[in-house]
Amino acid sequence: MSIDLSSITLRPFRLSDVDDFLSWAGDDQVTRNLRWNTFTSKEEALTYIKDVCIPHPWRRSICIDDRSIGFVSIFPASSNDRCRADIGYGLAVKYWGHGIATEAVKIAVSQVFVDFPEVVRLQAYVNVENEASQKVLEKVGF
Repeated sequence: MSIDLSSITLRPFRLSDVDDFLSWAGDDQVTRNLRWNTFTSKEEALTYIKDVCIPHPWRRSICIDDRSIGFVSIFPASSNDRCRADIGYGLAVKYWGHGIATEAVKIAVSQVFVDFPEVVRLQAYVNVENEASQKVLEKVGF
């Protein structure tokens, strides 16, 4: 599969993303390195999009042709640590190894300092066994 990386976009989640969201967020291979459990029903996914993704200060859907294939989130710290934020991401398995996560994280990094001007440090935590995610972050400059 060849993907034009310039076609990768980030946008806020919409309730209409539920089927695409469930296709990757319902996959144990995707969620095993995330801080949330694998989704098992459309209702559960819809509730999560409505109650977590949409109101989140900076959670974006990674899209190809406006279809959700993953996410990138920026988690700004609060109170005395407002100068730092964490980044997290996940991507549908069928898109692994094509540079999409790297491109999505690059887009997010370029935007985070505009959207959160108080942030001077962006950091990421990676499971030590997740070498692919480590490589994504290295390529982006972490």
